Amino acid sequence: GAPTISIFQKPAGVIPPGGSTTICCSCQCDKGEFDLYKGGRRVRTLELHDSRAEFSISNATQKDAGGYSCQYRDGGAVLAHSETVEIRVQEFRLPEPVLSVLPGHNVAAGADVVFRCTIAHPNAGCFLYLEGWVKEFKFIPKDEDCKLSHVHKGNEGRYSCQCFARNVSFEWSAVSKTLDLVVR
Repeated sequence: GAPTISIFQKPAGVIPPGGSTTICCSCQCDKGEFDLYKGGRRVRTLELHDSRAEFSISNATQKDAGGYSCQYRDGGAVLAHSETVEIRVQEFRLPEPVLSVLPGHNVAAGADVVFRCTIAHPNAGCFLYLEGWVKEFKFIPKDEDCKLSHVHKGNEGRYSCQCFARNVSFEWSAVSKTLDLVVR
């Protein structure tokens, strides 16, 4: 059958004007090319390298914001399409949050883990990101924590958080420093 291809943003999150990020497309394939599409238009093509292609966006402007997807080709034939990843470009107006995890970064399978995203702002909600996911991993309402029950190997990875407040428009914070969760 056709290979499954995944697309994700690395590092995850809203980026500021002038900022940079990378769109990663990967598949269980050993050769071929990825075309990067934005709003249905092909913008770039890259050869696969270690079963992935990384498209970088630097010095971002509002023009770079939007939905991106990739298609995988081999020998001229289009074999698969990815989901769409949304790149957002916004000024950062809130302070940077701090992500912490209890009981710690290194936990036994089956344990319950609590992520806390702390920000010096009275009414900001936050998103928890897990690198490799096409969308936000979880929304964390104001003053709440995010609990993962009975964690397993699939919960391992690089987490970060980013907060926003609804004023007249959305106001965003920078992304927190990342935190690697290990499930043993």
